[in-house]
Amino acid sequence: MSTRVAMIGIIVESRESIDRLNELLHEYGNYIIGRMGIPYAKRDISIISIAIDAPQDEISALSGKLGMLPGISTKTIYSRVKDEKENR
Repeated sequence: MSTRVAMIGIIVESRESIDRLNELLHEYGNYIIGRMGIPYAKRDISIISIAIDAPQDEISALSGKLGMLPGISTKTIYSRVKDEKENR
């Protein structure tokens, strides 16, 4: 199955969903390339970016599940890089 490289941007505006957010990221951990979190105390929010290499449906599922959590907003952008399998 071909995969896509994407970046999921996450804004955490409420701490009530942090445990579930971390559980979801753990569930999709095999696909995650890297994660960066930035607490922004001035606005009492956190900004998280997730780099991921996964099948399109897995990226969409993770982003959708995260975006349904209370106090969490997400946006996903995709790379145009093709899967190594497609380049052969």
